[in-house]
Amino acid sequence: MNIQELKNNIDTIVNNTSSKDEKLQQICDYLASEISYYDWVGFYFRNGDKKELKLAQFNGEPTEHTIIPFGKGICGQVAVSNENFVVQDVSEQDNYISCGWKVKSEIVIPIFVNGENIGQIDIDSHTVNPFTPNDEALLEYVCDKVASFI
Repeated sequence: MNIQELKNNIDTIVNNTSSKDEKLQQICDYLASEISYYDWVGFYFRNGDKKELKLAQFNGEPTEHTIIPFGKGICGQVAVSNENFVVQDVSEQDNYISCGWKVKSEIVIPIFVNGENIGQIDIDSHTVNPFTPNDEALLEYVCDKVASFI
């Protein structure tokens, strides 16, 4: 994984003239195509004033989890904790919402705008234990960039 090259290409997407939704989709598509173990890439955002997340753009198999209550599953826990959550083996998590039998690991990074958690990027992998500190650093960078145009 060439982090700098990935960051540069994310910058190119963020700085293009596409709409917000198009940029989010382009980021999902780019990450899914460039990182072999990113099998599902998507964004969830707070659903208005409700204590729930709503699925936005994604790349991967469709999910029935289009609304996730705060506190439920990995995404819901990040909405409450405001902290990164790296799960190298989902079978070891009690509060996990299964998105499919193929999913073995998940990483969720919150997106902050003016200090408020407004959403997150969610990555599912069909591989156990794939995520490194480089993944966390890259996805934090992506979230910072998304915050700049949301």
